[in-house]
Amino acid sequence: MSLNQLSSGDLIADRRADYAKMLAESGDSLGAAELMAQALELAPGWAAGWFRLADYEEKSGRKEAAVAALRATLRLHPDDIFGASLKLALLGAEETPEQPPSTYVERLFDDYADRFDHALVEKLDYSVPEKLAGLIERASGGRHFRHVTDLGCGTGLFGERIRGRADFLEGFDLSANMLARAEAKATYDRLGQADLSLAPESSGVLGDLPAERADLVSAADVLMYLGNLESAFVIAERLLAPAGLFAFSVEDAATDEGFVLRPSLRYAHSERYVASLLADRGLSMLALERTVIRMDAGEPVAGILFLAGKPG
Repeated sequence: MSLNQLSSGDLIADRRADYAKMLAESGDSLGAAELMAQALELAPGWAAGWFRLADYEEKSGRKEAAVAALRATLRLHPDDIFGASLKLALLGAEETPEQPPSTYVERLFDDYADRFDHALVEKLDYSVPEKLAGLIERASGGRHFRHVTDLGCGTGLFGERIRGRADFLEGFDLSANMLARAEAKATYDRLGQADLSLAPESSGVLGDLPAERADLVSAADVLMYLGNLESAFVIAERLLAPAGLFAFSVEDAATDEGFVLRPSLRYAHSERYVASLLADRGLSMLALERTVIRMDAGEPVAGILFLAGKPG
């Protein structure tokens, strides 16, 4: 996210913040924190500056100072576009939220949209769209779909992989910029903005769609930006026609806990938790595959691909 580039509105404060950033990049987090604090004395209402200070304080080992800076960020920006509440949870200062702030997720992907495909596929070896499409093909016997609903479609990477097997393909995402990138590819028959963290009646256009419309609902690499998955599964089950399939991925929590918040600010989910939610919605587990879904800071991220079915 390019939030670090936001100006304080004070030239001297911006200059000190720039020097702080250079110190941080050279490994001097303590010096960066001290210089950033000086900048904020000149611009105390700069929310992005407080968020940067929190990062420097955390890296310098001053946890209490980091927490204080994050709380200042939230006071100045209660809608939490920076995800300060997630950072507070990771520092043990707050309970883990069941959902990230929608404003944070929307801003994150709006900013990321222009470089999303290149960054994920070429730099992070992102492979969920191909692997999930392959799982669907193998487990369904190469089934052709009348109507596919792609939840959290992003720029349309999964849509490109399923387009040839769908008569009608629609995609929904929280980020307007991601939807614009998907529209430019001309892959989807319909696109719309929606929030999967909300109940169907509050999620935007999803609440207005006729039930039982899709014989495949997908959620490729989107559920890790949710904690509690109940609302997303309610939406998926509602949209699925009888005998329809629900294909999705999660980051593997490697525990029996429901979900955990990772330092990446993404959530990981356990197989047991997912299986329990599927059972609650009357969906049966048809296939499961553990795999590496991407790289993060040079390390592989373990994930689980699921294919579930609605009774016919």
